[in-house]
Amino acid sequence: MIRMRPTSPAPSPFWLAPLLLLLLAACAGRDAPRAEMPPAPVPVAPAAPAPPPRIGLALGGGAAKGFAHIGAIKMLEANGIRADVVAGTSAGSVVGALYASGMDPFRIQERAVALDESTLRDVRLFSGGLVQGQALQDYVNAEVGRLPIERMKKPFAAVATRLDTGDRVVFVRGNTGQAVRASSSVPGVFEPTRIGERSYVDGGVVSPVPVDAARQLGADIVIAIDISSKAGGSTPTGMAGIVNQSITIMGQTLGRQELARADVVIRPQVNEIGPVSFEQRNAAILEGERAAVAALPQIRARITAVEQARRDGEARRAAARAAEIAPVDIDCGDSWVRRLNPFAKDKPCG
Repeated sequence: MIRMRPTSPAPSPFWLAPLLLLLLAACAGRDAPRAEMPPAPVPVAPAAPAPPPRIGLALGGGAAKGFAHIGAIKMLEANGIRADVVAGTSAGSVVGALYASGMDPFRIQERAVALDESTLRDVRLFSGGLVQGQALQDYVNAEVGRLPIERMKKPFAAVATRLDTGDRVVFVRGNTGQAVRASSSVPGVFEPTRIGERSYVDGGVVSPVPVDAARQLGADIVIAIDISSKAGGSTPTGMAGIVNQSITIMGQTLGRQELARADVVIRPQVNEIGPVSFEQRNAAILEGERAAVAALPQIRARITAVEQARRDGEARRAAARAAEIAPVDIDCGDSWVRRLNPFAKDKPCG
């Protein structure tokens, strides 16, 4: 007799339904669109404020007209415009040296009014000029506390001309008084200044208003003060007058080229003041004040334009830096279906 082994009851289809649904959903999840998480914002450090533009003064030559520089500097500072660097030619180098040494313009004016110009005339005949120039050198060194150029409170440059080659020379270190003396050695009036093996004459021969020297000192904005003589429209007849007029015309042409590279040009009305009219120093100072005040709107507009250009440039650089460090989104989404799908990890993202 054959006995049949009892068999267990067949599984109910109701037990398989949840499992089948889960597997179908997982498989469908492989081809379903993936939910992508939005990328986290990239923290970008705020851009540091751009430094203010460096302002340079280019003080031109003009002998006694140079007192106008004092008035111009005084009005600029009174209106919040302070030079960071200073370059000077001839009379401009004298005022520039005092200013760069840390002397405020009101103090410079006091010293200028009290100056006895006869103490600067160390006359010596038959030596290449009427005035030796040593007295001017000693005066400047005493006024700046015997500071060498490289230890000035503001970067300073004195422009002179090499007598042997005619090259422009920019003194940015060494004996301050000696550099100013070289810059102020008007040919035929002062002896050429001997420094080492070379002789130097007035910087106005090659650079009447030292715009380029101020730029070389690092100025972003150059304010030039032009006190040079201008041809008056009359025709001289005497020999001395013809020579002076010719020199004036040459200086005008040379100065015009360099002045075109300045951002702002201040022109005090001192054409009627003679080169040795020291008694008109107060008038020259006043004209410098007037001219500087008249130029204030143009100076402020230029400063604003440079500052805006810097801000725009910094914004562009910050945007470029942010684009470089923005992460690529490799999160292909996350859901309970993807976590349960055993094939999801094998499918590349993107």
